[in-house]
Amino acid sequence: MTLDGVRGPGSGGGSATVPHDAVVLAGGAGRRLGGADKPALRVGGATLLDRVLDACARAATTVVVGPRRPTARPVVWTHEEPPGGGPVPALAAGLRHATAPYVLLLAADLPFVTPATVTALLEAVRDGGEHSDGAVLVDPSGRDNPLVAAYRTNALRREAALLAAEHGGLGGLPLRLLTGELALVRLPDPGGEASFDCDTWEALAAARSRIREHGRVLDEWIATAKAELGIDLDVDVAALLDLARDAAHGVARPAAPLTTFLVGYAAAGRGGGPEAVADAARRAAALAQRWAAEAAPPEKDGGEPAP
Repeated sequence: MTLDGVRGPGSGGGSATVPHDAVVLAGGAGRRLGGADKPALRVGGATLLDRVLDACARAATTVVVGPRRPTARPVVWTHEEPPGGGPVPALAAGLRHATAPYVLLLAADLPFVTPATVTALLEAVRDGGEHSDGAVLVDPSGRDNPLVAAYRTNALRREAALLAAEHGGLGGLPLRLLTGELALVRLPDPGGEASFDCDTWEALAAARSRIREHGRVLDEWIATAKAELGIDLDVDVAALLDLARDAAHGVARPAAPLTTFLVGYAAAGRGGGPEAVADAARRAAALAQRWAAEAAPPEKDGGEPAP
């Protein structure tokens, strides 16, 4: 199984069929960033943390382990014991709030993790049956990333309890010590998109540059805008761009953004949804074409323009 999909709410609807919670690890000292608050850094106008929260928006409960910060949607906040104890105590703290049979485990510095990533991980661990404890993403170098993964909740609790008994606590233990005992399904991430993390200033600059590449900037902008506005709607980009073009050319350039706004407002008044948007866009496009047709010189019999 491989990963595919575009970032944005609604593109990972399959995850809703696998009951799950999400634990997002948002602590750490950000040493490679000079002590900066890494989850609060922005890519494409949204914080890294909010981009991750957007990807796991269908979780029944989302727990963020780390200092409280403003977020685009409500979450449960908690912290690890001991403070600064590392990812294993942080995971254990998040699991105390998990009630679903599956749990997503995500780092807070993943700018390109998507709902499609989440869906693929959850379906992989579910389809693996009772012999599978989890599913992890494998980066292009072949290395497992246990912080882009989905697990059976009971399997994580079992291994955490065994480690605590063996070591007298969980502080300072590496996460791979826990996940190394699990039976895992491995999903390749050939392009390295979903597993890309921003743990240096260079990586942050690369992420900011990547979202502005031709061919993806509109998808990134629309996904970020939808998350900021709190809407979950598939957008027919081509239809709206055609409408904006017709309004700009047939009426006046400022009519383009105003018309698309009116289409959205009209669709909302009819209950919203892709069908309402498409219907309003068709009607507005037809109006713009009628408007433009009136500006053309009338034709005499025979098809020649009248004087």
